[in-house]
Amino acid sequence: MVGVNAVETEDEYIHVRFRDPDEFDEIRTPDRAEQPAHSVSQGSEVRIGRTEGDDWAVQSVLIEKPVGEDTAEAEARQIVEKSSPK
Repeated sequence: MVGVNAVETEDEYIHVRFRDPDEFDEIRTPDRAEQPAHSVSQGSEVRIGRTEGDDWAVQSVLIEKPVGEDTAEAEARQIVEKSSPK
């Protein structure tokens, strides 16, 4: 699994960044990631990005703010694990 690049608190979310957004040509929040994300943290979002080689990877996970940054990072790791194809 890719390590966490940064954890930043903004607005109503804590952004747990796994990859720099500049690595991607396009970034989306896909519907297919909603169920695995919500099973770990209700209201969370997964952002995936497409690289030049047309590969898709998790760019970041957004966790709603009531939790702290340490909890958000742990939940984001669980979400990425559940969202990744086996």
